[in-house]
Amino acid sequence: MTQITDIAFIPPRSRDARIIGLVSGAHFASHVFMLVLPPLFALVLVDYPVGYEGLALAIASFNVISAVFQTPAGFLVDRLGAWRLLVAGLALSGCGVALAAIIPSYWALIAGFGLMGLANTIYHPADYAILSHAIGSKRLPHAFSVHTFFGQLGTAVAPVSMLFLAGIWGWRGAFLGASVVGFTVSLVLLLNKYTLTEGLEIARIQAKPATKLENQPAAETDTGWKLLLSPPILRNVAFFLVLSMAGYGVQSFSIVALGALYNTPLALANIALSAYLLMNALGVLAGGFIAMRAKRHNLIAGGGFIASGAMIFLVGIFDLDAVLLVTVMAASGFLNGVIQPARDMIVRAATPRGSFGKVFGFVSTGFNLAGIAAPLLFGWLMDQGHPRSIFLLVAAFTLMSLPLLTGKSASPQPGRSD
Repeated sequence: MTQITDIAFIPPRSRDARIIGLVSGAHFASHVFMLVLPPLFALVLVDYPVGYEGLALAIASFNVISAVFQTPAGFLVDRLGAWRLLVAGLALSGCGVALAAIIPSYWALIAGFGLMGLANTIYHPADYAILSHAIGSKRLPHAFSVHTFFGQLGTAVAPVSMLFLAGIWGWRGAFLGASVVGFTVSLVLLLNKYTLTEGLEIARIQAKPATKLENQPAAETDTGWKLLLSPPILRNVAFFLVLSMAGYGVQSFSIVALGALYNTPLALANIALSAYLLMNALGVLAGGFIAMRAKRHNLIAGGGFIASGAMIFLVGIFDLDAVLLVTVMAASGFLNGVIQPARDMIVRAATPRGSFGKVFGFVSTGFNLAGIAAPLLFGWLMDQGHPRSIFLLVAAFTLMSLPLLTGKSASPQPGRSD
């Protein structure tokens, strides 16, 4: 059988850059939606006096819906194509946050976050499927790092942006401003349909003829639930779950915990969180270059987790002055970011080609399960008057992820060859 050479079909770097940019823009928007509510807890509680647990229920509804539909969304991505579902997800996110803003009802807030949770099921399986299929293997760690960087950048700018918009138009106006982000990015993807679909078609043409199934290892021939329930994939789900429990504690409750524990001014607490999130994003970029050269991604992740958890532990134990607080939070964020491209490569190494959507969708349920449990747990601790426990638990969850980095994965599956 004649084989089509890779050289004849290698797209220019500019096409890869456009694909990475479009997918990263969607990831940026998805992370903005995850943090529209926590920075505005105090303002929303004025209209809906339901306590922190009541507001945590809105975040939990987001994650319950995501947890239930995340894996089916991954199967749909592999079956129907990623870009269409990505466009629809962005539009649905915009509708959800607009619903929560327009209808003056606590239950509309819950329903709006439920819609946003449904939309959230699309982002990870679609994003990683597009990148894994359309970007060359040599550039893939860099693509993952840029993709994650823009997600973390969305997380970093969301608290400050939401507070700024709320200062002008109130929390409902801030929600409407966030909805514009979803509609705008959705439109941009629609206008660039050709770039996304052409990149995936070239990847399909370049794929080398598959070897006979009987000659492939079992991990590569299992493509349904048997694959998803295999030990390497389940271990990654648990890894994402524990890691996300820590992330939710920092992102959603560090501001109110600092205020309750040390009387930290709201502005300073937001600066500290923004420093954590911004340096987390920059750490992701640095981690991409490290992941391109590293062979033991689990060692990179383990070292970063230990150092990052130690920094958060310091915040929970000592009343740091303003400069030191921002510095320690920034350092913790950077170290946490460095390991994230390695994290994605660990998952991809366990994934057969053609199953990227379902595997990344299934593994991402770890995020959603944490999103259900973490807000309720941390919200309960705040209502019970235990703000120090927020930081101590974050450090503990970070260290709990270390045993999950061990074990064998399937051999890395190639993307488009370069």
